[in-house]
Amino acid sequence: MKIKGLTYIICGFLLISACTQSGRRKPVSENETPNASSVKKRTESFSGKNVIKMKKSGGVYLVPTIVNGSNMDFIFDTGASDITISEVEALFLYRQGTLTENDFIGVQQYQIADGSISEGSIINLKTVQIGNKVLYNVKASIIHNTSAPLLLGQSALNQFGQITIDYNNGQITLE
Repeated sequence: MKIKGLTYIICGFLLISACTQSGRRKPVSENETPNASSVKKRTESFSGKNVIKMKKSGGVYLVPTIVNGSNMDFIFDTGASDITISEVEALFLYRQGTLTENDFIGVQQYQIADGSISEGSIINLKTVQIGNKVLYNVKASIIHNTSAPLLLGQSALNQFGQITIDYNNGQITLE
């Protein structure tokens, strides 16, 4: 129940912030508000092959990732539909000014690996960088759990093309 309370506080804070800045915001267009369908995706790469050294921690491999300019380590998870972050990371990004009320898209329910249903907030991450590849406007979920792991899911992975994991050398190659 504490987690839902924190979520409501964050959402309330975002709504109040939106009201205080409503006169200063520039709309996308007269009849359009930012949402998942109006966000344009783009991938930028600085070379063809991208080899990233993974970190092993507690039996899982972590991929160093830069989200909206902040360094984070994500678990590579092909079973996750979206990039997922916890409320802690969302609040951190908000306080840094890199996640705003304009990035909030909505709410969605998810089925977790154990079969239970969980609710999460859907957001737009402006940039997600892995190695030398940068993704723009990536859909992500805020899981309403402060200890939820950071998962690098399909909303990012499906934009990379071929992905090879070399567990012997602890590296991932994006092509």
